[in-house]
Amino acid sequence: MTAKRKEENKENKGIETTEEKEAVVTEAALPSEQSPLVSEEAVEPATEAKEKVKVEAKPKRSRASTKKSTAVKPKAQKKQQPSYWGTGRRKSSVARVRLVPGEGKFAINGRPLQEYFGVETMQTAVLKPLEVTENLNRFDVTVKVSGGGISGQAGAVQHGISRALLQVDETLRLRLKKLGLLTRDPREKERKKYGLKKARKRPQFSKR
Repeated sequence: MTAKRKEENKENKGIETTEEKEAVVTEAALPSEQSPLVSEEAVEPATEAKEKVKVEAKPKRSRASTKKSTAVKPKAQKKQQPSYWGTGRRKSSVARVRLVPGEGKFAINGRPLQEYFGVETMQTAVLKPLEVTENLNRFDVTVKVSGGGISGQAGAVQHGISRALLQVDETLRLRLKKLGLLTRDPREKERKKYGLKKARKRPQFSKR
């Protein structure tokens, strides 16, 4: 071999070594997925190890969660009976009356009619709107009364029942209005004045 050929071979070897070095540097800079030097067999065990770690990291289920969830059955809805309301007033008493189709039972502040109103005249006053309209045993009556005395509360209950009957049947208005059961009685106690014993009662006059 001549000296010229030896020099050319040396130059070619130097070029190949520089190209190989550049290729190695570029492969090292690429990520593991893109680098052709990393084999698929080396990547697979790494992914399997990650999956195992994830599986182990999952929290253990408690006994309560492992139990079968019992489906709650919806409750059967009861058929609600229609109710009719009326508010009655007399003096300083207020009565909230509710009528429900029934057998004619009375509950006034949780007590029966005869127990709450011991006087017969008050009982007849309360039952008057139902007797006039012929609905005495057709409705159950529940009442909440507050304020005033017994006579004022009886008038308030009467007024409330007659107003509630209008919601049952509007044609009953003429019967109730003729008897004055729908009008609110405006009479109330007059206030006391100073210098007098009551609203108008004066003390006895003494000349000397």
